[in-house]
Amino acid sequence: MEPILDKEILQKNIDRYALKNIYLHLETTNGAYASHHNEKFFSASAYIRNAEIKYEHGKITGSGPYRIGLKLEKLGWVYAEGLTHFEANDNQLLLAGHGSDGKLGVALQLSQTPFQ
Repeated sequence: MEPILDKEILQKNIDRYALKNIYLHLETTNGAYASHHNEKFFSASAYIRNAEIKYEHGKITGSGPYRIGLKLEKLGWVYAEGLTHFEANDNQLLLAGHGSDGKLGVALQLSQTPFQ
């Protein structure tokens, strides 16, 4: 994955998937398995994989780390905040947010085919 340096390049990749039926992977974590080291640490995470969505438009905002919001076709939004890196290929757009320690905090991935 590469650091997000040019929002326009990433915006073009987000636009590629608009108005298409695609698969979404969205995951957040702040160290869900770390609570056993410190019982006062509040641990939270979210995970969804291979949800079929269609969005009208998407937008990247911020000055880094970034936020991406996807306006769903029928009702609602999907968004991820804290994104720092991305990788794009013919079939997928993969985004991740890494903390200063290099650990994954958030992942937002779009694909034309289900994730394996």
